[in-house]
Order: sequence, then structure tokens, then C-alpha cells
Amino acid sequence: MTVQVLKSAKDGALLAHILKSLEEDKAEDVVVIDLQGKSEMADHMVVCSGRSSRQVAAISEKLTDKIKSEFGIYSKVEGKAQGDWVLIDAGDVIVHVFRPEVREFYQVEKMWMEPGVAPTPPGPVDVTNQEG
Repeated sequence: MTVQVLKSAKDGALLAHILKSLEEDKAEDVVVIDLQGKSEMADHMVVCSGRSSRQVAAISEKLTDKIKSEFGIYSKVEGKAQGDWVLIDAGDVIVHVFRPEVREFYQVEKMWMEPGVAPTPPGPVDVTNQEG
């Protein structure tokens, strides 16, 4: 994965905590897409999968709780009741949590990737030196 330049330490801390939370909750196939210069809705998009509707809902609930407690951000959440595709808008980072079949059907990350570039998983997450 290439090193991404983040707008601020807070943005970097938010993304790092999101990735750490997804790792702890065993989200699969995590991909980070840099949206800077491509969209004004967010700086980064994170796409991941859960193995079941229950896991997708649990990943989403824990993530929104952690974002609220760590950063004071009340994320907007769509789709948690169904558990097929949950969208979490945390401001500068948008997170999509899918069941694998739904993710394969919509292929959201392909809409934002450069032509000919395969999505890459994030590298190791280190939140020890982040300012927040």
C-alpha cells in the first residue's frame, strides 16, 4: 500500500481508529480508497465485509460507538437494520460494511479506483502516535 497524505493529524487518527476497530472486529477484505481530489464528500472511503448480516450489523454498531467515544462524532448510519450493506458517514471518512455477496454485486470500490489499479488492503495500523 502506498503512504497516503492526510489533511490533518485528526483525519489520520480517525482513519487509523476506524481501521483498528475493523481489524479487532474481524472485518474482511478491508480496502482504503483515497478520495482527496476526487470527491468533496469525504477524504477517504473504507470498504470491508462481514461474514453474515449479524456480523455486518455488529461491526457497524461497534465502529459508530468507538467513533462517538473517541472523537465525539455522531456518525450517520444507513442500512444497519437489514445488515446487508451498512454505510457509515463519519465526516472525512465514509465506511461501507457489506456481506460478501452484496459487495460483489455492487462493486463500490471499482467506481472509485483508477483504471487498471487493483485495490490494496491497508498496511499495519499504528494509533500510538496519533493526535486526536
